[in-house]
Amino acid sequence: MVIQDLRIAFDGLALDGTLALPQHPLGLVVFAHGSGSSRRSPRNWHVAHALHGRGIATLLFDLLTAEEAEIDAHDATLRFDVQMLGERLLEATDSIVATGESRGLPLGYFGGSTGAAAALHAAARRPGRIAAIVARGGRPDLAGAALSTVTAPTLLIVGGHDTAVLAANREAARLLPAARLEVIPDATHLFPEPGALDEVARLAGAWFAEHFLAARHHGAPSQVGAAS
Repeated sequence: MVIQDLRIAFDGLALDGTLALPQHPLGLVVFAHGSGSSRRSPRNWHVAHALHGRGIATLLFDLLTAEEAEIDAHDATLRFDVQMLGERLLEATDSIVATGESRGLPLGYFGGSTGAAAALHAAARRPGRIAAIVARGGRPDLAGAALSTVTAPTLLIVGGHDTAVLAANREAARLLPAARLEVIPDATHLFPEPGALDEVARLAGAWFAEHFLAARHHGAPSQVGAAS
């Protein structure tokens, strides 16, 4: 396993990230963290470690700069700017591909909470380029009209006791062209219950493995195209 810190620079900004590359990776999953979190999210790292065990590479990075994160901690506005976060996710995706770090691998997105909306927004801008998406306790309702244009197979994972988010995901599953909803009984929004996050990781790993293998079989795109 090769782990490297990197900096994603664009439009005068610099976002810090961590890339983990197993030997002969099956694909690459780019993580979009949720409200008030960062690339150090323990929940996302828990899932990332499980993906590494399946031979899947991961990129975890900060959607906000340090200065923006400080502002957001006070007014909680930037975390809900899904269009901006989605554009930054695209910049990170394009950057990792342009540097050759993805090695032509199938690409996937894993989004938690508001990060799931950013992932769906980004995937809608790259039709046919993203092989799979997983949303953990996501807010797909914040992605708006982008939902109906997301072509990537999307797995929505929600806790059974996360009632408002579960309702939003049920509606999203109806609108997304290729979605499956998985409900983890007795789990709440952050999946702190014993075994709940392990089940999230298991479901996510199986989903990415299945669709990355399918993308390889059909010929995964070697690079992400320019912004449409």
